[in-house]
Amino acid sequence: MRFTKDHEWVEVHGDVATIGITAYAADQLGDVVFVETPAVGKLVKTGGDLAVVESVKAASDVYAPVSGEVVEANAVLGDSPDIVNAEPEGAGWFAKVKLSNPAEVDALMDRAAYETYLGTL
Repeated sequence: MRFTKDHEWVEVHGDVATIGITAYAADQLGDVVFVETPAVGKLVKTGGDLAVVESVKAASDVYAPVSGEVVEANAVLGDSPDIVNAEPEGAGWFAKVKLSNPAEVDALMDRAAYETYLGTL
């Protein structure tokens, strides 16, 4: 699993990256009440908009940590957005993206680097 400074995570299997928000981000948001996942077929670029998550505190954009084409969106989140809080780094994933540039993953932080980064916040 790899991480961004914007608190997104990526887990790659083959040429497909599963993307979600970190436990830290979910905790900061509070109770998630709505998630807008991207449409299948949407092309995303690193740093571009991927999804929207709304909580009782705020609405936040979720940015694409990698570039590619959305091949699957987590439809369960439409009816059960609270899964993002319960399992942010598991069942609460937002989208799966077919990587257009797998090398982008290498630029992301590993867990140890992300934990160190969190210590600076």
